[in-house]
Amino acid sequence: MQIRRINQGFNFDKYPTFKQDIDPKQRAWIEVKGKAIETNVRQLRTKLSENCQFMAVVKADGYGHDAKVVSDYAIKGGASQLGVATLNEGIKLRSFGVKKPILVLGNLYTKRDLIISFKNDLMPTISSIRECLICNNIGKHFGLKFSLHLKVDTGMSRLGFESNKFVEQFEKIKFFENVSIEGIYSHLSSADEDNALDPKSITQLQRLKFNELLNQINLYRKNEIKIHLANSAGMLLNKDFHFHMVRVGLSMYGYSPLAKIDENLLLKPALFLKVKVAFIRIIEQGVSVSYGGKFVSSRKTKLAVLSIGYADGVPRNLSGKINVIHNNKLYPQVGSITMDQMMVDITGSKEIRIGSTMVLLGSDGDKTISPLEWARKSNTIPWEILCSFKNRLPRVQVD
Repeated sequence: MQIRRINQGFNFDKYPTFKQDIDPKQRAWIEVKGKAIETNVRQLRTKLSENCQFMAVVKADGYGHDAKVVSDYAIKGGASQLGVATLNEGIKLRSFGVKKPILVLGNLYTKRDLIISFKNDLMPTISSIRECLICNNIGKHFGLKFSLHLKVDTGMSRLGFESNKFVEQFEKIKFFENVSIEGIYSHLSSADEDNALDPKSITQLQRLKFNELLNQINLYRKNEIKIHLANSAGMLLNKDFHFHMVRVGLSMYGYSPLAKIDENLLLKPALFLKVKVAFIRIIEQGVSVSYGGKFVSSRKTKLAVLSIGYADGVPRNLSGKINVIHNNKLYPQVGSITMDQMMVDITGSKEIRIGSTMVLLGSDGDKTISPLEWARKSNTIPWEILCSFKNRLPRVQVD
């Protein structure tokens, strides 16, 4: 069968063929402002105790921002160490040329993974004497010391040595000749709750238990071993939580988990979620929109179809609850958010056209939409919102 040739003389060669040639802003994308990360780190470091170091937590691809960009700018801002969740995340940063100490916050428990960690100069989190013995044997095999951090459980009931056995086990580990204990830490479970400053709160009890353990092993003031407890919320509570280092995630990205305690942080959001208008249509009064017909137009309505949906990480349960911004004006999202699209009521707008850019998260003029707002409306936390954006959303650095 012969295909009929149309548009004779049309030059196809100047149009992209391969994925890498496609404009990252063709559909929907995330803009990342590295300078905002750098500024936030500098600002947060002014809140720290003297000589307290800053670990930038860049797990989950830098909370969805792009781990390489975040790491580079966090280091520029003064971060002395980085924290990741998985072995692969740490290896990826090393492949980008990152030289700073990197702590793997997740649990590595096989000999193979620990050897890979050692060879890539990554510090594993050790939660039992079993893994510590494996690390010691690896160090002995290579004739070197294996750098690692010990974690103790003070109330999270997740990773870490059991607190009532930690002192006894530490007394054994400290004599392991091929292990270098670079840090001892624990993790706060409830530091972002309103009662965290109450002396009887879970957060304060965790701090007291951690202090007690440190005093028992007589390492509280030894700077060669970095003691760390605080996440973003713990860091902002007060300096009692700072020790030798803090592990900061959410605040570094521009959002305070404790806005009621410190409203003067001047943090700058580093993420902007943007999308193009793919189609515009007019519907009459009484017409349903999207799956389930849960939204029915009350008047003649102009709709913009945006090329983004829950497959990109926009929660479906935000359907009909959020707005988007265009040229400093808010427009309501209507109907169910679908896998790849959502609809917005743009009735009355004469400037929005196919190809126009709309902001789902971030600022436009004096209008701002924050992940904290999405989190409240979808009954979740901002961490989940930021970490939900999928890889099919290109990350575009705009500095």
